[in-house]
Amino acid sequence: MSDSIISVEHVFKSVTDSTGTLDILRDIDFALNARETVAIVGASGSGKSTLLSIIAGLDTPSRGTVRLGGQDLFALNEDERAAVRAQKVGFVFQSFQLLGNLTALENVMLPLELAGRRDARQAATDMLARVGLSERLGHYPKVLSGGEQQRVALARAFVVKPALLLADEPTGSLDFATGEKVMELMFDLNRELGTTLVLVTHDRAIASRCARCITIEAGRVMETAFEV
Repeated sequence: MSDSIISVEHVFKSVTDSTGTLDILRDIDFALNARETVAIVGASGSGKSTLLSIIAGLDTPSRGTVRLGGQDLFALNEDERAAVRAQKVGFVFQSFQLLGNLTALENVMLPLELAGRRDARQAATDMLARVGLSERLGHYPKVLSGGEQQRVALARAFVVKPALLLADEPTGSLDFATGEKVMELMFDLNRELGTTLVLVTHDRAIASRCARCITIEAGRVMETAFEV
């Protein structure tokens, strides 16, 4: 697994409450190489979003670990994991997760400014132009359409040129036509920047656009299929 950008190693996740213990993930084990496009699919409640959070180091497994570029995420403390995410990971969510008090440009500049980039404004402007939003730089999220908001989110995710992009149901809040345009843009940017893409979706049509598909059922990997 030395060539893997992401290695998920025998990951279990359980939660316990007054009713007992619920096993969310059970012995998840796979590796992803650089530049791969991978869909994680499964029914609602199958554990796929929990798995994505663990891959990102946002949630911790009950057992097992995740290595990003060979680094054990769970040998790090929370601040150290956050630093790794800032350097290597981009995120796209169904709900966009834009900051409402910042303009489109300021939303995209934010991760660059946090990284201390002096060219944050120019880099963010260029990336927003790449996603077709040159005329929306000064607009706040509330006056942007859903598709425009998701394009801002894509620009924010890709502007740092992450080694890994994690997308959780990125078209779930969009109509079909807008979702198709957003997915086309995501795959275009992925190819241009050489990012590894991990995409959680319930839509098999979207999953079929990835080179690889991992199915989660009742917290387990049931199959790993490669599309041709």
